[in-house]
Amino acid sequence: MSNIKINEHLKISIVNIIWSFDSASKKILILLVKNSYVPEINCWSLPTTILRADENAEQASLRLINDKIGINLPNFYTEQLATFSDINRSIGDREVALSYMTYLPSTPELVPGFGASDARWFSVDYFENFFALKNADLVFQTIKKQISDEEYYQTIDSYRNEKHLSSDHELILRHAFERVTNRLNYSPTILLILGDQFTLKEAREVYATFWKEPYQQIDNSNFRKTHAQLFMEVGIEHGKSGRPAKLYKLK
Repeated sequence: MSNIKINEHLKISIVNIIWSFDSASKKILILLVKNSYVPEINCWSLPTTILRADENAEQASLRLINDKIGINLPNFYTEQLATFSDINRSIGDREVALSYMTYLPSTPELVPGFGASDARWFSVDYFENFFALKNADLVFQTIKKQISDEEYYQTIDSYRNEKHLSSDHELILRHAFERVTNRLNYSPTILLILGDQFTLKEAREVYATFWKEPYQQIDNSNFRKTHAQLFMEVGIEHGKSGRPAKLYKLK
């Protein structure tokens, strides 16, 4: 027992994947911030904060959104993703990350807050083995699916440069995409980025990114048959030309 090492410098961080949707481009959006403090100054990352002594993790995940972009959200919009605790994930003191996902039905103006020198929405594109996040000339990728978590952490130093997100955030993002994709057929909370109500076309536009195919290839009739049990009809869409589309919400 005397040989057991106790880590006296353990930090617990909260990492938040903030999802939204651009109705004009039909693109899924993810919020990234540019760090303004060492050791990863000027590196882009998912919004992150250190858990305070007087709050629980869920409170910290919501405070993080307010600190970074000035938005207060109810608990309903945030859910836990996973814990990341590999010994190689952080520089310096040992740091365990609790990750959360938040769904914003709008894209408010971003004003960089505490610990951030810049904040931007990045649009999501899909490829066979990874997803890419793009904003102008900035492009970041999730870790490719054929690389295991263990393999990634063993070579994490090769990812510590301006071409990659800070810490292990590219791996955290891969887990986030996998979680959303795996739940599309039974608990598609990602549709909260569309607001309280949505059309089946809008739902297909969201699903298309995670299924990695153009939304036009997702047959509307088949989609209604296979996913109707997840939605509740609430009315029809007004104010647009042509036949009005039915509106739905998550059950």
